[in-house]
Formats: sequence, structure tokens, C-alpha cells
Amino acid sequence: INWVDELSAKIRYLQAPDEIFDEFPEWRKDFYLSYLRGGAAFVSISASDPELLKDVNPERIVRAQKVSNTALQEYREKIMSHENSWCIVSVPTIAWAKKVFPDVSEEQAMNLLWDAILKAVRVPAADPVKEWDSHKAKLRERRDFMNKSNFKSLHYQNSLGTDLTIELPDNHIWMGGSKNNAKGIDFVANIPTEEVFTLPKKSGVNGTVFSSKPLVYNGNLIDQFSLTFKDGKAIDYKAEKGQEILKKLIETDEGSCYLGEVALVPFDSPISNAQILFYNTLFDENASCHLAFGKAYPTCIKDGSSLSKDKLVDLGVNDSLVHVDFMIGTKDLTITGITAEGKKIPVFENGNFA
Repeated sequence: INWVDELSAKIRYLQAPDEIFDEFPEWRKDFYLSYLRGGAAFVSISASDPELLKDVNPERIVRAQKVSNTALQEYREKIMSHENSWCIVSVPTIAWAKKVFPDVSEEQAMNLLWDAILKAVRVPAADPVKEWDSHKAKLRERRDFMNKSNFKSLHYQNSLGTDLTIELPDNHIWMGGSKNNAKGIDFVANIPTEEVFTLPKKSGVNGTVFSSKPLVYNGNLIDQFSLTFKDGKAIDYKAEKGQEILKKLIETDEGSCYLGEVALVPFDSPISNAQILFYNTLFDENASCHLAFGKAYPTCIKDGSSLSKDKLVDLGVNDSLVHVDFMIGTKDLTITGITAEGKKIPVFENGNFA
């Protein structure tokens, strides 16, 4: 068990000397790598305060994360290549519950958030395991449709002002539902999950996209933001809230200003229909189509897990120390798939699969 206390981390950010943020404990690196190499399955249980670090110098947060991600690069790469099974879940805290339900008591807020989480992960069903099997089958159907279609690009448009074209690399693979690790064992990486996803061609993103939900990043809120891309790179970005945090995120490294994920989630889905803003990416990304800054999943391109970094770069696969999802789906979102022959096929209409 690797227990991380948020409040202790905040005290460290506020009071530790600068040089501390250039160090990563060797024992912690060894902890992750020893279990990784031993074939362990990793379960991450997140219980966070969405705005805990809002009064912390963002320079320190980004600096510490960069050092951490560099030290754990082997771990991150093997996890993103699905060599080991892994799963992320979230449980309520009072601070999170009160952010989501500010107008009720702490006890009521906790009960409401627990109820919303359990519904989102299909626990109240008469037979939750059967319900999950059915859900995974539906995601496989959507995934198989996208793979069979083999689109060359996707064109996004909505009333917020999004007008974005995303080119997909040759031999890209759509994934969704469950995955298989290196031993062929089936696992679900995110609970809940409503997405099918792939990777974009690093240099193939052009146009403007607007966020549809707030993004909680490193204990800070980024809200009402837009990004303009040219040849894959974010060349302009604005946020009504969290501009400096967004800037630090996009400028983390060479690959953080490019996209690493394209994910499709229907607007008519259980989490979206709950009409709850969770202020938690694990839930909010599964209520909305989303994209991700930074590192792409190598498993989303043919033979990607066995290819070298240089070969992946040649194929248009983005690499970065970060992978951060942000939400762009709306009830009027249209997505048009464009084939290599130029044929246009509706993928999304009015926020849902066509």
C-alpha cells in the first residue's frame, strides 16, 4: 500500500525549500518498479479535494510533477502499454462532496455523492456483474464500428464554437471497455468507463476546440477554456479561470502542447444524464467526449507496445511526461468521419452516436 496524504502534500508545497522539488525519493521509485516487474496489478483509490492546491504556487506543482513523472517513466510507459493490469476508482471526501453539493449538510453531501458514484459504476443493478458484461459488450460494438470504418480524420463542430479536425494515424486502433494485459488477462482500467478511444496523429490536429466542463488539474480548477491547434500544436489558449495553470500544463514539455487521446462518449449516457458536475476527471470525462494533452497510449496503434520510442514518433504517436484529459462534448456536438477516399460519414449527431 502506498498511502499519500493530500494535506501533507500541501504543507510540503507551501513550506518546503525549493530544492526539495527537484528530488524524488529512490525508495518510492523502487516501490513502484519492484511491483511492476513482479507482475502486480495496481489499484488506485483517489479521494481528493478538487481545489486543495489553489493557493499553492503552480511552479512548484509542475516542477514536482515533472520530477515524479521522469523518475517513474518506466512505470508509466508499461502501465500505458497495458503490460500490467491497473484500475482507477474514486471515493468521496467531505471537501469533494461539498464542492459537488454545496447547498446541503456535510452528511447529506457525502450520502449524495456516494449514491451518485455507485449509480455511475452500476452497483445498484440487480446483477452488477451481468450489467458490466453487457456494458462492456456495447463498448466493444462501438469500438469495432470505429475500427471497421478506419477513418482518416474526424471533424468536430458545436455551438460553443468548436471547429476542429483531427487526423488519425495509419493503423490506429480504437479501444474501449476492457483491455488485456501482457498475460492476456482482462481488466477494466477506469471505473466508471463509457468511452471508446484512440490516438491522434501528432501533427494532424487543426482548428479550435472549446471545453464543455471544468478541468481539475493538480488541485486547481481550469474552466471555460479554448485551444487553437495548428499542425498538431496548441498555438493559442485562453481560460476564464486557471489560465496560469493551463499554461504550465501545456508547457510541461515538448509533447504536452500536442494531443495524445481522442475519446468518444455519448451525451445520452448514465453519468451525463445524472446532470451532476463531479469536478473529478474520472467521472466528468465519462459524461462527455474528450481529448487529452500529452502522451498517447502505444496500444492504440498496431504493434505499438513492441515498437521503440523512435519508431512510435515516426508513426505520429505523441510522447510526453503528462496525460491529462479535458472534456469537449455537448448535446449538439457533431462528429463527421472522413475516409481516405474523402467520403464523409456521420459518427455523432446531436451529441450521440449517429
